[in-house]
Amino acid sequence: MFAHQRKKIQLLYAIADALLTIASFEVAYYTRVQLSLNRVFYLDRNIHFLLLAFCVVVWIASGLLQRTYEYLDSANGLRVIGRAFKQVTVGALLIVLFEYLLRLDLSRSFLSLFLLYDLWLLIAFRGLSPTLIGAFQRGFGSPYHLVLVGNAAKTEALADMLCRSTPFKIAITAQLTVQECLTKLPLLLADQVVDEVIFSVESSGLGTLEEVFLACDEQGVRTRVAVNFFPHVNSDMSLDKVGGAPLLTFSAAPLDSLNLVFKRTFDIAVSALALLLLSPLFLLVAVLIRFTSPGPVIFRQSRCGLNGRRFTMLKFRSMVANAADLRHQMEHLNERQVVFKIADDPRVTPLGRWLRKFSVDELPQLLNVLVGDMSIVGPRPPLPEEAQQYQPWQRRRMRMRPGLTCLWAIAGRDSIDFNAWMRLDISYIENWSLGLDWSIIVKTIPHVIAGRGAH
Repeated sequence: MFAHQRKKIQLLYAIADALLTIASFEVAYYTRVQLSLNRVFYLDRNIHFLLLAFCVVVWIASGLLQRTYEYLDSANGLRVIGRAFKQVTVGALLIVLFEYLLRLDLSRSFLSLFLLYDLWLLIAFRGLSPTLIGAFQRGFGSPYHLVLVGNAAKTEALADMLCRSTPFKIAITAQLTVQECLTKLPLLLADQVVDEVIFSVESSGLGTLEEVFLACDEQGVRTRVAVNFFPHVNSDMSLDKVGGAPLLTFSAAPLDSLNLVFKRTFDIAVSALALLLLSPLFLLVAVLIRFTSPGPVIFRQSRCGLNGRRFTMLKFRSMVANAADLRHQMEHLNERQVVFKIADDPRVTPLGRWLRKFSVDELPQLLNVLVGDMSIVGPRPPLPEEAQQYQPWQRRRMRMRPGLTCLWAIAGRDSIDFNAWMRLDISYIENWSLGLDWSIIVKTIPHVIAGRGAH
């Protein structure tokens, strides 16, 4: 589906969420008022409007943050149900928080009815929406007229793919070869409806089409180039313009600048608050380290950050002070490829084992998060010598800011093998969203509290 069409669909889903939420709220309220229960329930008009507006905003914001609207037109049934359930669950938690902050006294039966109605309406609408949108567009929508340029096999395959991948009605005005395009396209632009021209040609043939691009540009006709001369590139592609130079961008890591700003803002807020609240624990751990083993309280180590940038990572010292000097004596005990890891490392102090089990030794990295070297969620930062041993595909994990926790933390932490760890980090980068970050944080907490998987 074309980007401008997808934006229309996403807007439709957001509007539908708002309308369905309003309908669910009002029906639940009417149902509860009519029920003959011991407690009479009634909402003041101002509170009624405020709560309803809050629910609408929360539902839409939750859908946007979880990128729900981006996939609904192609999602399977289980995915539709899962995303709707997650959206309603987030909404329920925030309503409870909203009720507590405003000291409201909402009926639990009203809230239950509202959430139940809303869940069923969301699932029903989203399950039927691709069919409804397609039927509407085919029955009432104006066709989108395209001209395809390339050899017969390519344009035929492209036409078939375009017609199958969108609910919008598409009309193929013409399929032209490169030579035909030079002579026939100007006439088509003058005599027929043409919304877009799509070129599916080899890179070597683009130079001969400069005049055609200029003619389309002059008449305001949108043009696209199928970049199929890079058949194995899986990156997201976009066209940027710096000064007067157009740049075709291939991005193998998230490039959603607004959401990345939200992520960084969240990192700053959480790390600053956590450092403040945990300062007594920091002091206690520092005292215990100082009195149980000689050496510094904080262990500093050079690590690789975003795109290989070097920074000094901080940890509470959990090993003897000369642990680095003793490493060469332990090489034969190493249990991992590339990274150095021993399950019962004799260099770890008794206190250090406790600190590691519950990840207390990692807490000083909140300072790294605050200054921007790290994030709350992201792949763990490797040592420079480890990064040098990475295979090319493994280096991709350094294309996002490293973090305190990631998918590996909820998949077994130190118990998973190296290649599985790398694949989990790359999966995180490929599927990154603010919703995924929040899910990882929530799932990490019980693992850390229970001390599962850490050595």
